[in-house]
Amino acid sequence: MMTTRDARNLSPEALEELRRRAVAAVESGSSRTEVARLLGVSRKTVGAWMRAYRRMGEESFRPKVRGRRPGEQLALSPAQQAWTVKAIVAGTPDEHGLPHLLWTRQAVAELVNREYRILLSPATVGQYLARWGLIDEPYLREMMRARVTAVVPRQRDVAAEDEAWIPEAEVLWVAWTLPRAVPEQTGATRKKNLLTGFRNYFGDVNVLQAISNRGAVFFQARVGPFDSAHSEGFLVRLMDQFGRPLNVIICRWPAQHHGILRAWPRRHSRRISLRFTLN
Repeated sequence: MMTTRDARNLSPEALEELRRRAVAAVESGSSRTEVARLLGVSRKTVGAWMRAYRRMGEESFRPKVRGRRPGEQLALSPAQQAWTVKAIVAGTPDEHGLPHLLWTRQAVAELVNREYRILLSPATVGQYLARWGLIDEPYLREMMRARVTAVVPRQRDVAAEDEAWIPEAEVLWVAWTLPRAVPEQTGATRKKNLLTGFRNYFGDVNVLQAISNRGAVFFQARVGPFDSAHSEGFLVRLMDQFGRPLNVIICRWPAQHHGILRAWPRRHSRRISLRFTLN
């Protein structure tokens, strides 16, 4: 009869590695009983690790250590974070061989897992995206919750039919933003994180981001401003993602690039309708 080891007697590093191996094996399709036998722990222990991972994500792997400073227990090292941001900026997920048209929390998690064999929960990915400043999800959710429908065209010469709301279309709130990582707060002290000075490190990164009326966030990033082809391609990918026309509410867009918007409804008649928030 095979004996099981007491995982509590392992070093923090060994215990973390054992937890990661167990979760990765179960997530890959192995049974908890089989994983417990292979790793020499009880099935009950594997079950507890899986429940903790489903509840806490990456945080469940790391031992509770007192006195650690904020940021020291991040799942991704500074180098891994920088690589991930550069990969996101370099192209869309499908260009990296992932089965996604645009970046989402899930797409980023799959990229990291493929490259580093690190499992990140969607919630943890959201924390990283906020830390990096790549997407402004709170702003998008605020606009989505406001249910903005009273909007006016900024361009006076847009044809009336282009302003019509398309029945049964997907409603999306879209913003063009420039990432700016926010320094962490440590008590009363402002502490610089990896991406403080984001634009000096990664270049002139621009991001197009959208949130659906169901709260799903999609985004695309690149170095340099989006031109007409890039921005239109973002909407085409969104249409392909949802498989239906789009009613797009532009929440934030650089004034010098408003001209790009005028061609969208005309090039995609009855597939894209644009409106603009009043703020």
